[in-house]
Amino acid sequence: MLRVIFLFFLFYNVCLAVSNLDFDLYKKESKQKGDTLLVIGGIHGDEPGGYFASSILVSNYKIKKGSLWVVPNLNFESLIRNRRGIHGDMNRKFNFVSKDDKDYNDIIKIKKIIKNEQIDLILNLHDGRGFYRHDWQNSIFNPSAWGQAFIIDQELLTKEHRYFNLTKLAKKVSENINSELLEDYHTFNIKNTKTKEKDEQMQLSLTYFAIKNNKPAFAVETSKNITDLTLKVKYQLKAIEGFMDIMGIKYEKDFDLNNLEDITAVINNFMDVTINDVIKLDLNNIKPNLYYFPLKNTQNSFDFKHPLGAKIYKNGIYYLKIGNKTVTKLHPQKFDYKNEIKNILIEFDGEKRKINFSDTIKVKEYFKVKANNDYRVNVIGFSKDKIVNENNIKITLDKLEKRFSISKDNKVYKIEVYKDKYFLGMILVEFD
Repeated sequence: MLRVIFLFFLFYNVCLAVSNLDFDLYKKESKQKGDTLLVIGGIHGDEPGGYFASSILVSNYKIKKGSLWVVPNLNFESLIRNRRGIHGDMNRKFNFVSKDDKDYNDIIKIKKIIKNEQIDLILNLHDGRGFYRHDWQNSIFNPSAWGQAFIIDQELLTKEHRYFNLTKLAKKVSENINSELLEDYHTFNIKNTKTKEKDEQMQLSLTYFAIKNNKPAFAVETSKNITDLTLKVKYQLKAIEGFMDIMGIKYEKDFDLNNLEDITAVINNFMDVTINDVIKLDLNNIKPNLYYFPLKNTQNSFDFKHPLGAKIYKNGIYYLKIGNKTVTKLHPQKFDYKNEIKNILIEFDGEKRKINFSDTIKVKEYFKVKANNDYRVNVIGFSKDKIVNENNIKITLDKLEKRFSISKDNKVYKIEVYKDKYFLGMILVEFD
């Protein structure tokens, strides 16, 4: 029985192989000096309001004065798997963590960042259960809840600091948010855990570690009972902007925080991924399954543009993830790769151009690949009797089978290029 259990866990770990999931630190710094805010998302992997908000800071904000440091994916593997902590609660390891703990390296690294002398204030983003209220109302609205609250470990810092009054700062930001609530019961309150005196669990947390190092720190908790991710992200960003305003950090963003459709669009912009340097996929309009996808036998590289992008390899399938969302699954056909050429000549809509592998060409009427005769061209979705090499064939949209398109609107198709048994690269064709 023990051998069976061991083999099961060995199989499980092989089937769920995850790589390159160290957390990232993004430093958004302006030429005009000022205070530095550190924002941390994803310490708990099942709290997407916090980590999607922090990823938007990375992708959609520009800092004009001061500095914004962002860690959007602290507990990255747990985040991708939508679990609180696959190696236990990471937010209970800041007083002590064993060298044998799989979170050890991440804890040591984030501690060093927190203690950096440039950091002036820290926000740790969460989604908490219920709605915190000072007085008991019911099982959802009560003093034991954590949602819709600024969590502080104590009222004041132990040493003088220009941001020493944590209660005053949290009150100012909460008043600003509460003046623009989407629902009256979304009210933010301040929860002082009085960590040193009476909360042994919070003594193990990230914010208390910061406090002990004379760094003002707050946990920002939106409510898990708010099921709309857009609303949670809105409140998280309003809180972050409130602290940036207090700190004199000037910023611009490319969307309207008062427009829920804008926020939803930003959340759902999954950007693109480059695979093995010769394939690029737009993850915004992609079908949920791509079959016979040309990949290497081993050591495939995936470079996601989105801060929360990662892949999981499970049962022979590559799951491409943005946070806890599975965007598409690649069902591979294994090939040896060969780096022999970087581009091919394509004629489309009356012009000829050399197109690099991983590029996408936009076509109105037709395209024709004009590669060297040494190469075999496979236009996925096109077929004609007795034709093995689809080089130098004029192809229009009506000659392609929609089921082979990689996009949901059936307008994007793959051009794959081979030499002998080797895969050389891929170009995408998008029909207007």
